[in-house]
Amino acid sequence: MVSRSFVAAKHHSVRLTCHGRGAHVSMLLFADRERSERLNVPDTLKAQMSACIRPGMVLMSDMGRALASVTGSTLDWHDAISGHSRAAHDELLQELMKHDLSSRDLHANVNWFKKVAAAGDDRGTLREVEDHATAGDWVELRAELDVLVVLAAPAVDISVTPTTPPGPDDACRLFRPESGRALLLAERGVA
Repeated sequence: MVSRSFVAAKHHSVRLTCHGRGAHVSMLLFADRERSERLNVPDTLKAQMSACIRPGMVLMSDMGRALASVTGSTLDWHDAISGHSRAAHDELLQELMKHDLSSRDLHANVNWFKKVAAAGDDRGTLREVEDHATAGDWVELRAELDVLVVLAAPAVDISVTPTTPPGPDDACRLFRPESGRALLLAERGVA
């Protein structure tokens, strides 16, 4: 079992496996060498024309580089718009402090194994889709840089293993032109 915050080395795979129904985990990502570079959820969603995170997508930094790619999942929807809960807020802060980071380093997060949908009212309210995930559901990320992974409420098993770099026909590279560009920036080490 990996700690709730850890550095995943470049081209290592991080697999999160869900313990049970309705569980989810909030995640923050930072470039490990320059932690001011962090996951930018709005750009990630906008550039890949999506309202959720799903396999094939690249998680982009605020510098336009790929921090990680979603290489596989048993679910086709992971929430990236509803933010973290109050309980997750405290857990994220506790983990951030272990890395000399603070509340100013909190940023928009991904909620793995969670789905939100329009409630159908006139106000455009969002609601959580109950039991979206079940025991055994998983998501796998490939670190494209050395990344600091910070998790809250990890009702999941976590494993980190070496993997291969993305080739020219990698599904994440081909997902959208912007995805390929973000991977290229990470490979070149520039933003």
